[in-house]
Amino acid sequence: MRDILINLRGKKSQSEVAEKLGITQQFLSAIEREEKNPSITIMRKFEEHYNKSMVELFPDIFLRENTTNSCKIATIN
Repeated sequence: MRDILINLRGKKSQSEVAEKLGITQQFLSAIEREEKNPSITIMRKFEEHYNKSMVELFPDIFLRENTTNSCKIATIN
């Protein structure tokens, strides 16, 4: 679970936030459950909406290569 996204959403419904991000409620739900990863374009929309960096919002995607987990995309320097 991407708890930070759920916590930042607060009392707003997934539908409300999804509409503001220009995605479906189903896609937002899958992103929050870590079943789907958003594109960089969608991550930027999350950044603008929550005023947080994509690294903060999606730490599971931006893992360092020297961790015990594999990095899903290239590390940002």
